[in-house]
Amino acid sequence: MAAEVWTVRRILQWTTDYLEGKGDEHPRLSAEWLLSNATGLSRVEIYMNFDKPLTMGERDLMREGVRRRGAGEPLQYVTGEMPFRHIVLRCEKGVLIPRPETEILVDAALEGVDAALGGADGGEQAMARVLEVGVGTGCISCSIAGEREQTIVVGTDVSAQAAALARRNAEALGLGGRVDVVECDLVAGVPNELAGTFAVLVSNPPYIPSDVVPTLPMEVQGFEPGLALDGGPDGLDVFRRLLAEAPRLLAPAGMLCVELFEENVHDAALLVEEQGGWASVEVRDDLTHRPRVLVAVRER
Repeated sequence: MAAEVWTVRRILQWTTDYLEGKGDEHPRLSAEWLLSNATGLSRVEIYMNFDKPLTMGERDLMREGVRRRGAGEPLQYVTGEMPFRHIVLRCEKGVLIPRPETEILVDAALEGVDAALGGADGGEQAMARVLEVGVGTGCISCSIAGEREQTIVVGTDVSAQAAALARRNAEALGLGGRVDVVECDLVAGVPNELAGTFAVLVSNPPYIPSDVVPTLPMEVQGFEPGLALDGGPDGLDVFRRLLAEAPRLLAPAGMLCVELFEENVHDAALLVEEQGGWASVEVRDDLTHRPRVLVAVRER
């Protein structure tokens, strides 16, 4: 009796149906990602190779991936990677998965970089220094360094695992020379001589109020690190500490860019205004038109 043949087409359809039955919101997309990870085919190549049989090794990889995804594990942890803006980053369980809405935070940070470079003397060596607090996978730091060659980025994270992953991502992207990752609490490891030199201080800190965390989708609360999610009673515990350090760290006219919860970002803006010393404070919407990003510029 001939062995059962699992072609790309057949396993794609079977996986889609299986994940749909497991409650996956995007079962076809998940099936494509898993199949691409198992075979090395791009998502476009999958549809050009429908009749290609999978090898035993590819079937084993696919089977394990489907099992993990069917159990609710985030797709990014299963495949080990995540596209973000113009780069692809390694992801691993224990480190927060980059979100599409964070791309808006990068846009804001790049505005601060461009403003600093535009105000420089125009020499070839003009550089903008950026500080990211809570670097995670390195998606923000690597995007900024990759999209603006005249930047030097210092990223910090209290998690040794996150700091190590961010370093690996920076190296893999050829950015290790301009992205320096420091393992420390908040900004404790940032050299004192760099105080007052940062054109931008950017952060995606823990910002979910503690009583909201248990209501998050199981895919988030069941797999992603609580350290990167829980921001205390009102979600602003880490933000308050960051705001207290910002005047010391930012250069004149430097920019503070922080991603926050839609229900506390306006409260955070009031805290910035009450602190004083800021030329402007605004809240920007994310891709779903929800208030998400706080942008404040220091006085000159």
